[in-house]
Amino acid sequence: MPVYQAGTLSGNPVAMVAGLAVLNKISEPDFHKTLGAKAARLVSGLKTAADEAGVPFCVVSVGGMFGFFFSEADVVSSFAEVQNCDLARFKAFFHYMLEEGVYLAPAAFEAGFISQAHTDEDIDFTIAAAKRSFAKLV
Repeated sequence: MPVYQAGTLSGNPVAMVAGLAVLNKISEPDFHKTLGAKAARLVSGLKTAADEAGVPFCVVSVGGMFGFFFSEADVVSSFAEVQNCDLARFKAFFHYMLEEGVYLAPAAFEAGFISQAHTDEDIDFTIAAAKRSFAKLV
């Protein structure tokens, strides 16, 4: 039976091999557990750094995805709640982190992502940069 196939990379051999490699990688034992642990370690370190600087900060992570908000709230889970966060402080923090060599999502409404390629050293570097950046916010 003929099947219509279209799209920029549909059927492209390089894209197909890359996709298969990703599926094989994410099927490895404990892949998602390890990825989630990396994200949890990162947001925990960010939260601790913010607390030490006296900056109101709320974090969340699921799997390799994470978010953070400049807020007194324990949980921020809706668009309206994000709008009530300190968006100016987020913007300043984003630019301070950029100066430190860490590129984060540029808006409080976006999620961040960590990958299996990120090392413990990368996470430590990011947390250290955040400590310096939080200190500039107070």
